Amino acid sequence: MASRRGAFALLAAVCLLELARRGLAEEPAVPAMFVFGDSTVDVGNNNFLASCTPNCKANYPRYGVDYPFQSPTGRFSNGYNLADQLGQRLGFDKSPPPYLSLPDVDIIPQMSKGINFASGGSGLLDCTGRKVCTEVFNMSAQVQSFTSAVQKMGNGTADLISRSLIFINTGSNDLFEYTDFPSNATRNDTEFLQSLVASYKSHLKELYGAGARKFSVVSPSLVGCCPSQRAVAQDKNDLDGYRCFRAANSLSRQLYPMLDSMMSGLAADLPSMHYSLGDSVRMAELVLNGTVLPGANFTVLDKPCCGGGGGGGCNGMAPLCPVRGSYLFWDNFHPTDAASSVFARELFADPGAFVHPINVQELAELRL
Repeated sequence: MASRRGAFALLAAVCLLELARRGLAEEPAVPAMFVFGDSTVDVGNNNFLASCTPNCKANYPRYGVDYPFQSPTGRFSNGYNLADQLGQRLGFDKSPPPYLSLPDVDIIPQMSKGINFASGGSGLLDCTGRKVCTEVFNMSAQVQSFTSAVQKMGNGTADLISRSLIFINTGSNDLFEYTDFPSNATRNDTEFLQSLVASYKSHLKELYGAGARKFSVVSPSLVGCCPSQRAVAQDKNDLDGYRCFRAANSLSRQLYPMLDSMMSGLAADLPSMHYSLGDSVRMAELVLNGTVLPGANFTVLDKPCCGGGGGGGCNGMAPLCPVRGSYLFWDNFHPTDAASSVFARELFADPGAFVHPINVQELAELRL
């Protein structure tokens, strides 16, 4: 009996060490995590949209090649995505499950742990994604689904929702469509960006009205440096110093300070609202400039690991790069899980270089 107890204690110690190694706490830092946004944080919602086109789904090989059991779950990644990896930093096993995968009877029980509402192809504007994907779960629908679920939970939920984390990563697809489609040949960039900020503000206020108080928001990165947009830059002869699509990157750079100002003003107006804003433009610039970040060794910055930049994209027949951790991009639009891991770490623990006014760890620890 004593030997069995000793073996059990040893096994428990090993498990605790593994949890510590992976950065998982015994108890999550927040009671629940709710995820909103696009394909960078979608964990399978698009799988359940009947009219969503195959190019806006990731439920087939070689997606998920490094995910447990090599499962193509709907994540636009070779493994875990940003929502998973930030969730792991907070003490969860991975992202909460996709909302559209849940039977109605399971939605309210799952709200106590978290739900992922994100949809690949969606953006801040409700029209974003229709041209490319035909059907997406747009941001208005994502937010309304959350607020409806909160209302159905009834009394006694305010404390849970206020202490939970709202994680939002969206806006890139709005920029892609604005710069890619000829119908926008005559446009006012400032008015367009202002419409994105106004939409963001509206969504945040609706989430706040449902009881949310802790918001982690990520600004769009240098979208013009995705492999797909580098090709657009060549075609349009509109390259910046990184040989990326200048027009798209210009929009990303203009949008961040506008979001920063909006978030600051909103927090001043709404009692007990707290936020962490990730500047992914600055982080991308450091990587593209060759700055070595801890845990990162990205030597291929302009080509995708899956497909190698060929016209066939990432599918079951596409060639794979031999060392996925050395690639910044998994496919023509999305980062590798190695890149997402670095970004999640910075969002969680950055002392102020990329994340303002506090990081996600500090946000999670706030007592309201």
